Order: sequence, then structure tokens, then C-alpha cells
Amino acid sequence: MSALGATVSTIVGVQITGPGSELLPVDGAYDVFIEGGRISDLAPAGAVRPVGEVLQADGAWLIPGLWDHHVHTVSAALTRQREPLGAAESAFHAAHIMAGAPLLGRGIRVGAGFRDAFWPDEPTLEMLDAATGAVPAYLINADLHSVWLNSAAFAREEITPPDASGMLREEPAFEITRRLAAASPDDADEAVADLARHAASRGVVGIVDLDMAWNADAWSRRVAAGFDTLRVDFGTYPSELSRLIETGWQSGDRLSELVTVGPLKVITDGSLGTRTAACSHPYPGDAHNHGVLTIPPAELVALMTDAAAHGISCAIHAIGDLANTHALDAFAVTGATGTIEHAQLVSAVDIPRFARLGVGASVQPEHALDDRDLSDTIWSAQIARPYPFRALVDAGANLLFGSDAPVAQLDPWAAMASAIYRTRDGRSPWQVDQAVDARVALGASTHGGSTAPGRIEPGAVADLVLCGEDPMTASESALRSMEVRATLLGGRVTHLAH
Repeated sequence: MSALGATVSTIVGVQITGPGSELLPVDGAYDVFIEGGRISDLAPAGAVRPVGEVLQADGAWLIPGLWDHHVHTVSAALTRQREPLGAAESAFHAAHIMAGAPLLGRGIRVGAGFRDAFWPDEPTLEMLDAATGAVPAYLINADLHSVWLNSAAFAREEITPPDASGMLREEPAFEITRRLAAASPDDADEAVADLARHAASRGVVGIVDLDMAWNADAWSRRVAAGFDTLRVDFGTYPSELSRLIETGWQSGDRLSELVTVGPLKVITDGSLGTRTAACSHPYPGDAHNHGVLTIPPAELVALMTDAAAHGISCAIHAIGDLANTHALDAFAVTGATGTIEHAQLVSAVDIPRFARLGVGASVQPEHALDDRDLSDTIWSAQIARPYPFRALVDAGANLLFGSDAPVAQLDPWAAMASAIYRTRDGRSPWQVDQAVDARVALGASTHGGSTAPGRIEPGAVADLVLCGEDPMTASESALRSMEVRATLLGGRVTHLAH
């Protein structure tokens, strides 16, 4: 049996399944041979004598390595150290949870994961101050689009509270999360390494990192220090686009064996939970609230034109149907390549445009279940389709699954379960007509997405996962608890179950 970090030459006695395995019977065992980080041969089990470092599969199922196509890496890593607020049933409850939260290294308290759209009471600065006192307290919404601060935190950040709520939304909230993520490089990198080990334990071989930072330096530093657990495509935001262009790098260029230049990330609207996603119909209770477009359409076109001219792909955050229309329009006008991130509410007429324009739908299936009650209430007046995964697939669009961690856990098995079964926690399935089949879900969890899934064949990169059950037939609960026995990155073992 191989040890963690060993480079495998032969995987013995494995069952092969998943997208890209159509030429192989599903009921036979195979030996998989690896040379130079790639699959060199497949043979019936025992037909060829194993060579080199051997990984005994013992009948486990082999699938292509999994990717998470939307991660805020440092935020996700640090959230694992923050006070969880997902169980907060009210603003009052959340404030009092924070009163007992542990102090972090800078003498502050940070909580994450609240969903104030479900709260029966309104958050106020006075309420939070009464519970948390003179210690700076920061409460980050699950969707990252709002942050609730107490007076001590506002003073620390040298910001005047905008109103009596103490709540910052959209760009001011992003600025706070950027400041909180700016931990010392050593602390941040240690947290990222821990997150990467967790990801590998769930079969993840790569991520698209969309941290709101200049990620090139951070990843170069981590690789130089020995980081070798995941492949990374890193994004860049508009504030750093000129800097990226000046480097001469294009999307797909490699900074190292593992780190690749990724897309320009542009946020064009808000979120459902913060009631700022830009929609064609108003939100309940306010005929004038259609959400917000955080960047004018003409400015979006200018950014994407600049990016496309310099070989940089685009990842465009669009949640509401109006934002999705503008994003698709911008792709059509500029000829840019890339993805729409989230695509949570899409007009029926826009759904076929994804495939026609070659725009990937980078979606987060766990969000569909997180938001099902909000979709059925505060989006009840919308006529566009929420989380239309099946419709996008039927129209020929390429689906790419992710978590948006820390918004949801970095776990592709949870994403697959939600996409296939459209249910969680024993509830009845939600809009089951938009479920996708297991082959699509697994393909969408590989680097190329549902229309170009990872393959297990000679010549393919040996990014592979051994799992305890066939994901093509696993139940919802079995997918969520899938046993990952080993993860290989270019044939090297990054996770090995004990």
C-alpha cells in the first residue's frame, strides 16, 4: 500500500466508473498504470505484473479527480476558525452567540454564516453593542454580501456606521472581509494548507480561487514554501486587471506545475440573501427594489473587452435574472470566453444563450437547497427560473460545480447530491424537474465540466480518486458521506484513508 506523498505506478484491482469511461464495462476490475504523472495503460486485473509503487484498490471505484470551480480560499480557510452562526435563529440570538465567541489573535471576535433573511427581528447596532461590549465583533453573512459590526469594530476600522443597523452591504462589506482575510501570510498560509488537506480528503485535486486579492503573489509564495496538495486556477478582480495585463500573462499560463492564471472576476449584482440580486421584478414589500447592479453594463463591456483583448477569460458574478441578461449580452458583444458565476435566476429566453455563446454555467448546487425557502418567498414574484440546472443541460450548456466556500462547505460530494436529488435533511425534493443525472453531476465536478468531463484513459493526467461506492448509483445520503480512500494528483498520493 502506498504512503501519503508517494508516487504511484500501479493501482491494482480497481473498478472504473464515471464520465469518460464509456468504453469500459462497469462490472470488471482493472489495473491502472501510471508513468510521468499520466495514465500509461489500463489492463484487466492481473493481466500485467504490477510495477513500482502499488496502490491496492481492493475493489474500490476509480473516478477522475474532482474540482471546486468557485472558492474564496483564504476566507474559507479562516472561516474554519470563526464562530459558526448558521444556527442563529434571530439577530438577538446571533448577537448573544458572539458574546461568547473566542478571541482571535488580533483581539477581535469574528463569526460567519448567519442568514438574516430568515430572522424575525431586525439587526441593530445597539443590540449588538449590548451583547458584545467593547471587543470588536464582526458577523459575516453566509453569502459574504453583508457584514454586521459593533461600535468597537467600526471604530477599529475607522468607519462611520451607515445607519442604526450596523450592517454593511456589498462593496463596503467586501472591504471588511478583505481586511479580515489580510492575516499575516504565515497564519493565512497555514490555514490554507489545512483547507487543502481537507479538500484532498474529499477527492478534490483542484480549485478555482476567487479570493478578492492579488492571488499571484500568494500562490507563488505558498508553492515556494512547499504547497503541493491542489492544482489552482486563480482569479483577478478589476482593480488588478491592469497589473495582470502588464505581466503579459494570459489565462491558462502556468506560474508553476500546479498554479495557473485564471479568469477576470467581475461582480455585477448582489445576492439573494441580502436582497440585492438584480431582478426584473421587485422584491416583496418594496415596488422599487429590484436589487442592485453593482457595475453598469457599459463598464462591464469595457472590462471584458480589455480582458478578451489580452487573452484573459472572464468569470462574471450574476445572480438575478437581470444581471444574467446583462452578463450574457456582454459576452455576446465582446466575444470574451469564460463563465457566469452562480446563474441562480435565469430568464427562459436566456437559458439557451449559455450554449450558443459558449459560456459556462459555474453553479453551486448546495445553494439551491440553502435558498429554496427564500426562492419560494422573496423571489415568488419572479417569472425567471431559479437554479435551472436541468434546463441548462438540456440546452447544451456546460455546467461546472463549486461550493463558493465559505458560503457552502468545500465538498463536491455534497454538491453532487444536491444536484442529483434536490434535497437534503430529509425534506421533500425541491423543483425536482431541475435535477441532473449522476453522470452530468460527476462531470460537472471535474475540471472540464459536464460537457468535457475528466476521462480515465491512457494519456490522461493521473488526477484520480478512489472511493468506496459507485457514485453513478449512490443514494443521496451515500453521496454526502462518500468514503474517499485515496486521492492522487498527477499520480502522487495527497490523501490516503487509514
